[in-house]
Amino acid sequence: MKRIAIQGIAGSFHEDAARRYFDEDIEVVECKTFTTVCDKIDNDEVDYAVMAIENSIAGSLLNNYQLIRDYHLRIIGEIYIHIQMNLLVNDGVKPEDIKDIHSHPIALRQCMEYIEHNYPNAQLHEKLDTAASSKLVSDKNLKDAASIANLRSAELYGLNVLDTGIETNKKNYTRFWVLSKHGNPTEGSNKASVCFEVGHFYGSLAAVLNTFAKNEINLTKIQSVPKIGKPNEYMFHVDIEWEKPDNYDRAIHQVLKCASSLSILGEYQKGNLHNE
Repeated sequence: MKRIAIQGIAGSFHEDAARRYFDEDIEVVECKTFTTVCDKIDNDEVDYAVMAIENSIAGSLLNNYQLIRDYHLRIIGEIYIHIQMNLLVNDGVKPEDIKDIHSHPIALRQCMEYIEHNYPNAQLHEKLDTAASSKLVSDKNLKDAASIANLRSAELYGLNVLDTGIETNKKNYTRFWVLSKHGNPTEGSNKASVCFEVGHFYGSLAAVLNTFAKNEINLTKIQSVPKIGKPNEYMFHVDIEWEKPDNYDRAIHQVLKCASSLSILGEYQKGNLHNE
């Protein structure tokens, strides 16, 4: 049975992503932080890890880019999870009873219109993840509080669903990377995540991007990440897709000539959107 490290606990969106991606019996190893997740892989305590890298509303998790580079991890796959938020309470709790709402800060932000409209006076409490907030409400049997989380959290922690689909944006997705300590390109790869640096002169970044374009490589994301301790210096992370593997190989060799450094973080199959 594969051991998969996640940030968060059972019922979190990370666990959901892990179980959907591997589509088999796995042992989920719960971690409090993303750094602990990386430590587990680095020390060979787990086989793989699942890590959120961006959300369609909240944006990219920049620190996770840094962690992947620092630990020299390999991206072997990706999965997108549709994020639906729900208001969960203990038995007998009614809307008028709710004085406190617990959830992850990003989840609270994603549901702010609902909260301001329905619970403008409620105190908001930020937790490590959505599942942990649900476990807290359940364990303490709070009668004046609610959590915001997914439906699996309600099932795991015995909470009632007071309201469903409370997120502001109904087309909200989180993208997760599947990580390994060692990894070869996934069979049938059609997507890669790479990072590079360029010189400080005009046109240096454009030269790299034009190289991808000339080789019919589709650039789906570009993210600049500041280099720690080096003001005004950045790493550029890009996600690229291709139809012809030869085009990709040729583009990478050409980029090496105009970038001051280049690292391939992973070559894998493009993930599909899950709407359930």
